[in-house]
Amino acid sequence: MKLDFMDPVQTPAFSWSLLYNARRAIQKRFPSIWSIPIRKKTQDVLIEIVKEGDHILDVGSCNRHLKTDLEKCYHHIVYKSMDVDRLNHHDYYSMTDIQETFDVVVMFECIEHLSLEEGLIMLREIHRILKKNGILILSTPNTFHPNRYWECTHKIPFRYDELGGFIETCHFQTENIYRIYNDSFFSRLFRLYVAAPIHRYFCIDFARSILLIGRRKED
Repeated sequence: MKLDFMDPVQTPAFSWSLLYNARRAIQKRFPSIWSIPIRKKTQDVLIEIVKEGDHILDVGSCNRHLKTDLEKCYHHIVYKSMDVDRLNHHDYYSMTDIQETFDVVVMFECIEHLSLEEGLIMLREIHRILKKNGILILSTPNTFHPNRYWECTHKIPFRYDELGGFIETCHFQTENIYRIYNDSFFSRLFRLYVAAPIHRYFCIDFARSILLIGRRKED
């Protein structure tokens, strides 16, 4: 499947040395997967960031279910969606068609479906359409989880430090990273307080996703 949001021939040059240095900086802030705090749901973090009156773009929005979640909490937001799937209604089907700006761009479980080149283009397009100090909220499968990443449509696995370094090379400041884990009450207690040492020993995490908060930096 080709994601037709921009001509790959126009991809700007990419610096591996910048990525390496940015990734090392993330590793200093979060030395291991266990140093990353846990949150239950991506929506919990989103609701803490979004404010009344914000303009929000949902990239890879599928069936636009996030609009319903947001409208339960806010009365005066502007929600728009972008997805290449034309079987569902969206405001945009290509990033290059977007000429307005947004306070928050959300991209949940999407970047892993892109090649490295496509992901780079996507992040630079998101930077273009974000307002000054705008926020990017990005999630991806946790590569420390034993089977979370493995799906036939996935192209690139991102460790938390690689994802943080990747967005830093696209002029974002990594503000925070979370592990997303939600379960029944007793299962959650067992994972967090009983089984955690076993998970650490085998370097296998129970959190299914990584959520990253990035703030747009000026060019």
